[in-house]
Amino acid sequence: MAHILIVDDSPTEIGVLKKILVSQGHQTSTASNGEQGIQKTKELRPDLVIMDIVMPGLDGFQATRKITKNPETKSIPIILLTSKDMKSDRAWGLMTGAKEYLVKPVKTDQLLEAIKKVLG
Repeated sequence: MAHILIVDDSPTEIGVLKKILVSQGHQTSTASNGEQGIQKTKELRPDLVIMDIVMPGLDGFQATRKITKNPETKSIPIILLTSKDMKSDRAWGLMTGAKEYLVKPVKTDQLLEAIKKVLG
């Protein structure tokens, strides 16, 4: 199965996502902010990154843009998973290079469907 990096500043949200992903056989790693997310993406080369947007310091939009613009990491797909539910946020998220944009709280089947779609 896939190695998925979860980037979120909420330990609760990370716990929920890890539980869902591990139950499906995926391996997970975590980062608690955008900078750490970029660093771990470079180091670990996960198959997929699930990225929150609202985080202290570098937000998910900025981190996604840095990952998708870096030749070393640009092929790693990113799913934005956020509480931001406005059309403009979704449009901006996809323009920064994310492959999918999901809104919290996400339903398990919705998350798994997005992962399947992004990973092929």
